[in-house]
Amino acid sequence: MKLLHLLTFPFFVTTTIAFCNNPNKKVVLNEPLQTYITVIKKDFAKIPKDRKKELDKIALFVQNKVKSGEQAQLTYICTHNSRRSHFGQIWAATAAAYYGIPNVKTYSGGTESTAFNERAVAACKRAGFEVSKISEDKNPIYEVKYASDAEPLKAFSKKYDDSSNPQRDFCAIMTCSQADAACPNVKGATARIAIPYDDPKAFDGTPEETAKYDERCKQIATETLYVFSKVKI
Repeated sequence: MKLLHLLTFPFFVTTTIAFCNNPNKKVVLNEPLQTYITVIKKDFAKIPKDRKKELDKIALFVQNKVKSGEQAQLTYICTHNSRRSHFGQIWAATAAAYYGIPNVKTYSGGTESTAFNERAVAACKRAGFEVSKISEDKNPIYEVKYASDAEPLKAFSKKYDDSSNPQRDFCAIMTCSQADAACPNVKGATARIAIPYDDPKAFDGTPEETAKYDERCKQIATETLYVFSKVKI
């Protein structure tokens, strides 16, 4: 289903959910996001079994942390921290909130730093996120909101070991094959899971650019929502 259909799907609903970092606080997802999620959840059955096997490992990491009363820290890693790793971080925070999973903190990083790509930013907006640029430089900082009464995520490019990311006791989620090969060991990580995605960058400047960015955003959203649907608290 094309993204245009997702965003014009007539079933509009606003659901109250638990905010991932405070189980006693309720937030309301942005209405377009709620609609988007309602549609893509139907695609869980289409996820290949070998992908689910790896995704289930992330769910188990989160579940074990939450049940033990610890914070579940997830760091999504790709080469440039410009596209796929941002999609992962943003959708993981949103999925945790959607399913009411408490004490989840999400991060992203790269093997090098560039910038949150403007095409990926645009794909997030089309999915229903409110995104605003709060700094103007080669590596701008963005605020990403999935709910009006939840603290926005800060999105900018950085190395995975940046001081703003956890230094120990986190799950490193490798979202591209290059980063997976470049980082066989991620210092401080207690778990390392590879779930590579094709890079939409390959279609930059082509007629397929928008569709491919939306496709990757949707795939990462679907698989990340699947992960949190498997967490039992």
